[in-house]
Amino acid sequence: MLKQLLHKGFSISLALIVLFSTVSFTIEKHYCGDVLVDVSVFYEAEKCGMEAIELAQKKSCCKDEIDIVEGQDELKISSFEDLEFEKQQFLSAFIYSYINGFESLPKQTIPHKDYSPPNLVADIQVLDQVFII
Repeated sequence: MLKQLLHKGFSISLALIVLFSTVSFTIEKHYCGDVLVDVSVFYEAEKCGMEAIELAQKKSCCKDEIDIVEGQDELKISSFEDLEFEKQQFLSAFIYSYINGFESLPKQTIPHKDYSPPNLVADIQVLDQVFII
């Protein structure tokens, strides 16, 4: 049960790592002068409305910055056979010694598991005033 739970958790975490390492996105910032007006991820940033005035003046006080965060494009899929022979030998020996290094405990039987004690009519130790010290 615990082994399956750990296996599923590890698989999910590896899948999420691969997903987030391959995702690409853009961060767009709109400045009006030196003041940051809007920041947007995945969409175009909202403009400040100065574009109409800038067309008449032909001088722009607004600027847009676009930061592109690119994820990984290619994933290298390698197998055990792609490793060098020495590394394959070391890995095989390590896994074999690690798996066989643990011994399971023998199954213990409890002889009095189904035994129910007799019903007590009176507490004999208290009646006879006999206590183990």
